[in-house]
Amino acid sequence: MFKIRQRNCMLIVTALVLAPCIVILMVMGPELSTEQSLTQRLAECHMRLQYLESMYRARQEDVALLSQYLGQLQIVNVTGASAPPPPPPLPVVNLLDGLSPEARQLLRNASHISKGGSANGSMARSQNIRLPNAYHFLPHLLDDAGSLRPAYLQSKGRSDVSIVLGVPTVRREKQSYLLGTLHNLIENMNDEEQNETLIIVYIGETDMESVQLIARQIESSFDQHVESGLIDIIAPAPSYYPNFERLRITLNDPLERVKWRSKQNLDFAYLMAYAHSKGTFYVQLEDDILTKRQFITTMKKFALIKSALTKPDQPEWFVLDFCQLGFIGKMFKSAELPYLITYFQMFYNDKPVDWLLTYFIESKVCRTDKDQKHCNAEKAKYWQHFRKSLFQHIGTSSSLKGKVQKLKDKQFGSKVPQYYAHTHNPPALVKSNIAPYKNYLLQRAYRGESYFWGLLPQPGDLVQIIFERPTQLRHYLFRSGNSEHPSDRFYNTTVELLPADTLSENSSVWSSYNTTTDGYLVVGSFDSMGVAEGLLDAKIGAIKELRLHVHSDSENWALLSEIELQEWGSDSKSEDNAAKPRYVGGS
Repeated sequence: MFKIRQRNCMLIVTALVLAPCIVILMVMGPELSTEQSLTQRLAECHMRLQYLESMYRARQEDVALLSQYLGQLQIVNVTGASAPPPPPPLPVVNLLDGLSPEARQLLRNASHISKGGSANGSMARSQNIRLPNAYHFLPHLLDDAGSLRPAYLQSKGRSDVSIVLGVPTVRREKQSYLLGTLHNLIENMNDEEQNETLIIVYIGETDMESVQLIARQIESSFDQHVESGLIDIIAPAPSYYPNFERLRITLNDPLERVKWRSKQNLDFAYLMAYAHSKGTFYVQLEDDILTKRQFITTMKKFALIKSALTKPDQPEWFVLDFCQLGFIGKMFKSAELPYLITYFQMFYNDKPVDWLLTYFIESKVCRTDKDQKHCNAEKAKYWQHFRKSLFQHIGTSSSLKGKVQKLKDKQFGSKVPQYYAHTHNPPALVKSNIAPYKNYLLQRAYRGESYFWGLLPQPGDLVQIIFERPTQLRHYLFRSGNSEHPSDRFYNTTVELLPADTLSENSSVWSSYNTTTDGYLVVGSFDSMGVAEGLLDAKIGAIKELRLHVHSDSENWALLSEIELQEWGSDSKSEDNAAKPRYVGGS
């Protein structure tokens, strides 16, 4: 009976998925311009069905585990026979109340025991075979009942998306690239892409102060996207990790490196396990990358085309590669993530995560009676590469202490620019009491020849732009930091201006802005991304001077990678601004 119900449920799920797809194809068929469009739609339906099947299997597992528990309880109560000790007591009544009526009925059927069964039959039913699971590979998880319960979770419950992006991060000693990476990812998505995407930030820290610090930075910098559900933040319980001091030394690596790569394997497994039920495709990223415009659409289209072009007698892809470096930009079908998660759990102490991915694919396709050439040809069927890399690694400070990572993906294209030039800024005398480093002068940055890079700013330091003639500005933009020096930003720094004409105390301008003791209007400040940008009220009129005013000590140097000032009446889409990408500089 239980198997019949399983089969019926599977048929219902299949019908619910395929029926809309068939209707869409019938209705829109005449409007589709090419056969490729049709095959892509069919491939999307197929991927969607795989994802729903994996969700159905997860529910089946829940039912199987609960039925074992209830079955053991019923055997003890009815026959009085001894049985293996049950799991820790569960609030059975409350648990059942939380299930849907269909799930409760399925559970009752699965746990039903025939009244006419013999004692031996009852005992046989109680002796279920236990297959290996996470607790076999990570036995330390049994030491704490909450080891798999997140210590921190910020989520609006978004699921059922097309693509899930996994971004693992830790607290870095020197500089963090995380906020810039998130900014870059979001800025390079359009609204439609954002609606079909979920970004999961995994904080691999056991110290809750560190977790909360990173989480607060994300929430304050991306409040809108956290509230909309685009960004989830998750951190594991400290007991999720084993005692890293007791790890086996493998590959003749130092203990610190063994600990670092073993933890990374476990971090990836946890992140993938959380992401598994959230969307159709999963893409593994890192926290120190840049990407290209509309990368979501590009990846999804490539995945659907590859799936559509796979013939019945050919193997389907397992991983699509959108970056040549490490584990960046690797796409998987969410339905197949459990295989990889289990593999990482089994061998987390043995090899780095990117090596494990290679060995996993080789174990599927390579033969001992064939040479490496044959192995590579078979691997290429399961591990397919996009012609141009969509992601570039920009970090140089690794999360492994003392490791410097300078790898760049040559397939990404042009080098990431370190500054953006604007050659039409109004004529002005520019000066600062922040000492410049080498030839990275403020004057050259203002003219669009380089960027300004100065030594440690102190409270009261100024960057002054004194116009040759009173100038009426409509827009200003100052961007600090760049991809090579993402932390060299202006912190706690305001944008202030001095009107050319003395404003009346009753002027509405005075009520709109704060003022300094020396008569400057405070019109803006640098945000957490190191950017100060704003529009100016025309009532301010012409101004004599615009300045950046530092209010506190900084642990970092200061770098201005972009200075743009637009006058009223000027074309806001000037030539030097037209080609500027949506994301510039620091990360």
